[in-house]
Amino acid sequence: MRNYPINNLSQEQNQLLSVSEVENFEETNYPLTVVAIPKPELLIKFSYDISRFTKDTVIRMAGHLQTLLEAMIANPQQQVSQLPLLTAEEQNQLLIEWNNTQINYHKEQCLHRLFEEQVERNPEAIAVIFADQKLTYQELNNRANQLAHCLQEKGVKPEALVGIFIERSLEMIIGILGILKAGGAYVPLDPNYPAERLAYMLEDSAVSILITQQSLVESLPENQAELLCLDRDGQQLENYSRENPINRVTPANLAYIIYTSGSTGKPKGVMNTHQGISNNLLQTMDVYPRIAGDRILQMGLLSFDISVWEIFCSLTSGTTLVIAKPEGQKDIAYLINLIAQEQVTHAIFVPSMLRVFLQQPNLESCSCLKRIFCGGEALSFELKQRFFERLNCELYNLYGPTETAVYATYFQCTPESNYQIIPIGRPIANTQIYILNSDLKPVSRWRYWRTTYWGYFFS
Repeated sequence: MRNYPINNLSQEQNQLLSVSEVENFEETNYPLTVVAIPKPELLIKFSYDISRFTKDTVIRMAGHLQTLLEAMIANPQQQVSQLPLLTAEEQNQLLIEWNNTQINYHKEQCLHRLFEEQVERNPEAIAVIFADQKLTYQELNNRANQLAHCLQEKGVKPEALVGIFIERSLEMIIGILGILKAGGAYVPLDPNYPAERLAYMLEDSAVSILITQQSLVESLPENQAELLCLDRDGQQLENYSRENPINRVTPANLAYIIYTSGSTGKPKGVMNTHQGISNNLLQTMDVYPRIAGDRILQMGLLSFDISVWEIFCSLTSGTTLVIAKPEGQKDIAYLINLIAQEQVTHAIFVPSMLRVFLQQPNLESCSCLKRIFCGGEALSFELKQRFFERLNCELYNLYGPTETAVYATYFQCTPESNYQIIPIGRPIANTQIYILNSDLKPVSRWRYWRTTYWGYFFS
């Protein structure tokens, strides 16, 4: 609808459009009631449920209505969807102030180099634990270096894609680091994927080398890649140098490609650079400081970017990575025992998994937990409340598609907050976020702060 039943008003009349008073003046059966009373001056009254809206929120709504009415008077032929809603102050806050996230991290760092810095600082610290096996930072670095030198001999260099088809294990971590140290980018392939999906990913990525384990070779579909079995070829790798290899990889080069289903259901490779994920990790170190005794649980599938965050949050901060057994993420009782036994301090859950975790009777054994991160799904108010009833640790809501290198916004939940929809929070360092409606117009601050659905532009 283009035409509005509004007479052309004079400049003096236009000035009568102002917000002079907002109050909760009567009870209604609705969370929010807006009443327009035609008088010589248009009177608009807001009645609202104070358990659902704050006074500041309603004042912002009134400001949006004022902006809209003024635009209607100035442009009576314009479509409603094209008229502005935000006040100048709020638009500046959304587009400029909240997106002023610049922090001068060491942007020339690559993932493997951040790990090597921790090796130099704490070579004898425990880097990774899997079942009854452990590797120090120096031991992990040595084995990854040997693999890297082998891969370089086979032609791996920057932008070269190397597949990794391995169960969760120490070899999985060695394989990832070895690929990165050689200068290549890793392409994770889940051993539980159907053969048809694996075949498509291998063909689409055209990896020339595939790192795997002997026990998985027979489950691979037919492919042209050269196989390198870390368990079978372990003796051969021992002949290579343990020194950090020289490569020409830069932060702008690929670090990994993770295949998502995409909107069509067909696997789609998402490419991420060292710079993108390194920025995320450096932001994480700033916002969530960790100490040497901290331990991070690794239970995410390698084919999902949560695993990138778990692995490198630990290995680039000098803490210990505790790896769950294959399929261990499906066994909540096992995870609780593992957290208690290894004194895990940090873990990341999808909300549906966190819900099951919180239903377990023996959570008191997980008092070692300091921080839980949620991502991948919307976090509900009810689940947030249940969390603080059962656990005495911090809870963070993270948001971001695979394209944004794990997550792009973060929000710390608190027991006393009354948000019925848990916010996705603010953008991380060196990231801008724009939440738009279907007409690509910025939405209000209230919607920005509380939104949980897809509708974002990132830069």
